[in-house]
Amino acid sequence: MSRPEKPDIMLRHVRKPLAHDSAIKQVQGAAPYIDDLPEPQGTLHVAVGGAPAARGTLTKLDLDRVRKAPGVVAVITAADIPAKNCVSAHMDDEPIFAAAQVDFHGQPVFAVAATSRDAARRAVPLATIEVAAEPPAVTVDQGLATGERVLPDYAFVGGDVSAAIAAAPLQAGGTLRMGGQEHFYLEGQIALAVPGEDGAMLVHSSTQHPTEVQHIVARALGVSDAFVTCEVRRMGGAFGGKETQGSQWAAIAAVAARVTRRPCKLRLDRDDDFVMTGKRHDFRVDWSVGFDHDGRIAGLDVLLAARCGLSADCSAGVVDRAMFHADNTYHLPAFRIDSRRVRTNTVSNTAFRGFGGPQGMLAAERMIDAIAWQLGRDPLDIRKTNFYAPGRDRTPYGQVIEDHDVGLALIEQIECTSDYRARRAEIAAFNQTSPILKRGLALTPLKFGISFTLASMNQAGALVHVYQDGSVHLNHGGTEMGQGLFQKVAQIAAEEFGIGLDRVRITPTSTEKVPNTSPTAASSGSDLNGMAVLAAARTIKARMTAFAADNWSVPEEQVVFQDDHVLIGNQRIGFGELAKAAHGGRVSLSSTGYYKTPKLHWDRARGIGHPFFYYAWGAAVSEVLIDATTGENKVLRADILHDVGRSLNPAIDIGQIEGGFVQGMGWLTTEELVFDDSGRLLTHAPSTYKIPVASDVPADFRVALFGGANREETIYRSKAVGEPPFMLAISVFCAIADAVEAACPGAGQKLDAPATPEAILQAIGPFDAAAALAVLAPPS
Repeated sequence: MSRPEKPDIMLRHVRKPLAHDSAIKQVQGAAPYIDDLPEPQGTLHVAVGGAPAARGTLTKLDLDRVRKAPGVVAVITAADIPAKNCVSAHMDDEPIFAAAQVDFHGQPVFAVAATSRDAARRAVPLATIEVAAEPPAVTVDQGLATGERVLPDYAFVGGDVSAAIAAAPLQAGGTLRMGGQEHFYLEGQIALAVPGEDGAMLVHSSTQHPTEVQHIVARALGVSDAFVTCEVRRMGGAFGGKETQGSQWAAIAAVAARVTRRPCKLRLDRDDDFVMTGKRHDFRVDWSVGFDHDGRIAGLDVLLAARCGLSADCSAGVVDRAMFHADNTYHLPAFRIDSRRVRTNTVSNTAFRGFGGPQGMLAAERMIDAIAWQLGRDPLDIRKTNFYAPGRDRTPYGQVIEDHDVGLALIEQIECTSDYRARRAEIAAFNQTSPILKRGLALTPLKFGISFTLASMNQAGALVHVYQDGSVHLNHGGTEMGQGLFQKVAQIAAEEFGIGLDRVRITPTSTEKVPNTSPTAASSGSDLNGMAVLAAARTIKARMTAFAADNWSVPEEQVVFQDDHVLIGNQRIGFGELAKAAHGGRVSLSSTGYYKTPKLHWDRARGIGHPFFYYAWGAAVSEVLIDATTGENKVLRADILHDVGRSLNPAIDIGQIEGGFVQGMGWLTTEELVFDDSGRLLTHAPSTYKIPVASDVPADFRVALFGGANREETIYRSKAVGEPPFMLAISVFCAIADAVEAACPGAGQKLDAPATPEAILQAIGPFDAAAALAVLAPPS
């Protein structure tokens, strides 16, 4: 697929800051989501009933009053599932409906299909559910105490880390706790199942993984995958929360449709969505490090313990990726990066933007800050001291960092453009004369590996048709969740054919058109699907080129596609004219395309390999202000410099960077999931769970793209952008910790995430404001 690239000046669509394909429709409220689709005649509405306890045996399930409620057509339980009662894609460890054992508060036990959504929801509370409750394990600590795991323990080990730490001149260590995060997509979980002939089922699902929905629905219904079609045009946000989580609701809707023989739609209420769907993994991190007087690390011993919930779900990959990124951008001569995938009586945690990477990186940055505080040094200097470099370029999992110079150049550029050194001096002076209000500043880097760490997922397919009028039908296995994938892929197709974007028809992702798709996740959507579409377009274009060369008696090199026309020697005809002529000449104008990521290999048993095709680099500088008496905090300014290679669409990429950073801020400052001792989620609505709002965005917010092409052969030498910017917000947490350290030396290391006002006050401890002010009072 390699060929000389056109210079930017010759590109018509790629690398241009074009608007999202749905932008205008979304602003007008005209972009249809699943709940906006016309409902087939006779559609029923489904609501789900959950367990009233977090752990125990289901002793009674009386649904008589539910069945007699107005509008109720059917009540569905595990007994009504035609085949397998399992929602897990790879392990038999999570049921669609609990049948005997209850494993978390709110776990689905039954569903109601009624003539209206209101009738279904009103019927659910009429159920009598009794559970012989047992004490649940809710927290990571409680789960560790039980010894239960969803998957075996796993570690990367290199060198004698205990000896390296002991022999180092200095040591540090501690425990960092970081909370989970609710996805809070604008469009909640939803599915519409429409029964067809011979047992077939069409499922409209808000999912990042149509193939997995197809497989799980087929398995529940007892039919082959070919009898189930999953389709999705767009999602109203996902962030990883619809990679696996959409399958359960699609399966319930499909089972209800099979039982009632009518279309069934299930849309979770926001409170139920909170309670019944997985979230970002909470982590407890215990670490110890040895280092010298320059802050250079000799060895790191870290244990990453994750709250996984009742089943494995995505925990294998999430915790692995936390391990992959526990080094962030720093060389570790000796290391033990250990992990625990802890089983708890909470909803199964799942994929979330960054997929474990944020948790691993946050642990690494806490370690760096602790070293700096102990030495009385600027944390940025410690970061630079430990940065990957020639001869110090092998990761704990054996992959050699070949472009560490990109990361270091990026850090040095933002250090200069953000005026970091002068601002740090000015902030230090401010803090000397301000006993209550304290400012903090931090520059944190990131190195994020791009590829699924499960090698089989690194593939994609596409289907492209050229019609006789020159219009193009475009389909691929990627899903659109607002990130601009469809727009980027359309730009690629239009660029290859030399036609306007208005000629490219973007169509819903469907398992009927492109089979065996990978999830749109791991920031790989454009990398994989863009290449697959390019392969399909080039196949068709090659056929058209050969036809033109043969019929106009010119060499193929003299057939050029540009500006909606085709230059054939000295002649110029419209793209549509050539398409019509080629069809008349019995040339196929349809093709599939396929792509698999090269250079990947990973031996998990040995912990050695090359799991990532390339790395995305970035850095952010954040400045914050805290009140040491109340814990209130505000981000005053954020500077971001991010590496996207040669951007396919700078406007969309900058939007992803801004959105990812603000979402990361939410995880680290305001978004707090609170469970009571019985395992009941208390923060299950916007009234109790605070995501960032417009006023939380820094008033001074500066975002720039780092120049330079991807050194690997990616689509137009671009780099992935979906997940990495989320981790730029670690600079906000580190800046808050810096301010906390200024308020009370030694307190910075006590700060846990999210850094809510309560967490800040707990880290600072008792604070005598009067005494602090008295220090500044002039002598009487």
